[in-house]
Amino acid sequence: MKFGTVPAPHWRGADDVAAMMRHVLYALVPAAAAYTYFFGPGLLVNVVIASAAALATEALALRLRGRGARLALSDGSAIVTAVLLAFCLPPLTPWWVTVCGSAFAIGVAKHLYGGLGFNLFNPAMAGYALLLVAFPGYLSFWLPPNVGDLDYRALTLAESATYTLTGTLPPGADLDAVTRATPLTVVKAELGQMHTLSEIVTDPVFGDFGGAGWEWIGNFVTLGGLWLLYRGIIRWQVPAAMLAGLMLPALLLYLTDAETHPSPLFHLYSGGALLGAFFIATDPVSSAITDRGRLVYGAGCGLLTFAVRTWGVFPDGVAVAVLLMNLLVPAIDHYTRPRPYGH
Repeated sequence: MKFGTVPAPHWRGADDVAAMMRHVLYALVPAAAAYTYFFGPGLLVNVVIASAAALATEALALRLRGRGARLALSDGSAIVTAVLLAFCLPPLTPWWVTVCGSAFAIGVAKHLYGGLGFNLFNPAMAGYALLLVAFPGYLSFWLPPNVGDLDYRALTLAESATYTLTGTLPPGADLDAVTRATPLTVVKAELGQMHTLSEIVTDPVFGDFGGAGWEWIGNFVTLGGLWLLYRGIIRWQVPAAMLAGLMLPALLLYLTDAETHPSPLFHLYSGGALLGAFFIATDPVSSAITDRGRLVYGAGCGLLTFAVRTWGVFPDGVAVAVLLMNLLVPAIDHYTRPRPYGH
């Protein structure tokens, strides 16, 4: 008689991969609603396009590898990658740009390394990095936030979809009229022209302490992240260390000269800091696996994000920071292994 064996662990958790991915998507719903309110329904269009491209690429990759597609397509991992990528893209990103980023994220960053559980890099950030290098101009089509002090030109879902698919805006509108630089871009450009922050923050694109609209999106991202912590989907070490690694050097420079260095709250509530801390850097495959390793990994993500924002060429640095720290994860795990019991 033959007895079948399976590899450890033999005690299975309550949630499988599909359930975990659903929790991530649920946690992103409040932030998606805030994003849509402040920047229009372009996010929804990007999500649909990115998801379709991700699923198609996943199916093709699995077929080429001779693997069954049904289970992999239903586990939700490709959808989560697509949604996170869509969150990082401007609402008016052309469809083919989104398709390129999503296909690269799944086909190269995920399946080239062996598929789910084997990818070295965070797939969503790998796709975004490709677009940042290849099509930087298209990643600047951000709409102004829907706040009272700005000349906000709201686009309907149909108008957003029409531009994304055909490049056609409503009559009488052009990109210069409906798009605006992000707070991080404004700060980097204006500081480079020797303006002070007291002068810069008079621009209505800024809110109380961060980007207008971005502050509310950040609050809802945080609520989603706290839900994931409560459900045990992510561990606290990575988000706590990443936010500390970003805000502590920001605080030191801010206390040194508040006119040339933005406050820690500005770094927190502008760009993708909170999304990166709770939803991107916490990817269980490409992040560190030991408790001490997660602290080192998260702190590195935060420090590199701050360094890129302060001295780099890109306005935000979350994607670059996460990808660079992904490279160091094997070394981090090696040097932070817990001591075996009895040794």
